[in-house]
Amino acid sequence: MSRLAQTAGLTDVQQEILSTVRDFVDKEIIPVATQLEHRDEYPTEIVEGLKELGLFGLMIPEEYGGLGESLLTYALCVEEIARGWMSVSGIINTHFIVAYMLKQHGTQEQKDTFLPRMALGEVRGAFSMSEPALGSDVSAISSKGVRDGDEYVLDGQKMWLTNGGTSTLVAVLCRSDEGHPEGTAPHKSMTTFLVEKEAGFGEVRPGLTIPGKIDKMGYKGVDTTELIMDGLRIPANRVLGGTTGRGFYQMMDGVEVGRVNVAARGCGVAQRAFELGVSYAQQRQTFGKQIAQHQAIQFKLAEMATKVEAAHAMMVNAARKKDSGERNDLEAGMAKYLASEYCKEVVEDAFRIHGGYGFSKEYEIERLYREAPMLLIGEGTAEIQKMIIGRRLLEEYRLQG
Repeated sequence: MSRLAQTAGLTDVQQEILSTVRDFVDKEIIPVATQLEHRDEYPTEIVEGLKELGLFGLMIPEEYGGLGESLLTYALCVEEIARGWMSVSGIINTHFIVAYMLKQHGTQEQKDTFLPRMALGEVRGAFSMSEPALGSDVSAISSKGVRDGDEYVLDGQKMWLTNGGTSTLVAVLCRSDEGHPEGTAPHKSMTTFLVEKEAGFGEVRPGLTIPGKIDKMGYKGVDTTELIMDGLRIPANRVLGGTTGRGFYQMMDGVEVGRVNVAARGCGVAQRAFELGVSYAQQRQTFGKQIAQHQAIQFKLAEMATKVEAAHAMMVNAARKKDSGERNDLEAGMAKYLASEYCKEVVEDAFRIHGGYGFSKEYEIERLYREAPMLLIGEGTAEIQKMIIGRRLLEEYRLQG
């Protein structure tokens, strides 16, 4: 086990789960990750292995066939998986967010219908907020859901769906004006719709099209897509929670735990970058000695390790806060912001330690260098996190009188 990023106070069960996941990562993911990533190939065998480990149901309650574990356990597993290949952690993250939203906000019928199959990985989740004309401004969503008898008709174009092709259940945020008079605040007239579909690309059900994968700089293997709704009809009982107008709050709850997940991914990628850097520094020689013996490299390693430790500690704190039932948007925002920024810096330092070889696709650090930037924008940019943090701090430290 690595000396870095250890977590105090874990139960025997948590330690056993993490040990199993780390062993899986070392044996089944790291040896093939770079090859699959360069081919932009979906990691089917790895995903099947994760199903067998029960990771798709890690936080789903036992009554629905899951393991009923905490957010902390899940985040630590994500950290391990991202250490192997960040794309794999993305595959389970969107699934996890949809399962979490169902557990927290779904009707009993919705929970009974989806959670047991999600725990087995038979139903795979994705969630969709963003659109081509908006980024962090969720209030500007233009996709609409209009009531028509016992159904809703959905129209609009969504963007940046992780698992857009491989998922079979998508939580889609749309504007729904039903029951919300003109002038209602935008965030109070949004609804989350649970859209079932076939896996694949093209027209996956009448009125719903998933175009091909978006070609990305990094974060390959996992499919990132658009979603186009044109007269898509879904039953009224597929409104998450059974009531319109609550979609914004449901999505923000999901994104909040998603930010802990992104922080965990940043921790995992940074830890792997440190491992690669400290290993290479002891193999490469210049001026008659290992470059690890040069003070400049030791300073880099010291800074890298400190950042790995700090990010891990903040991620663990945010997860534990959420598990306690307390509000954690401040802690999640801080953890996501710090972990993603530190991840970028640690990866770049490892890249520098590798010198010219870091630019070669034969070395793993080249892949990490292209993957790290996604964490800077996923689940909200650094600027959005700072806005959240700043507002919450002013709430906490508001002057009296």
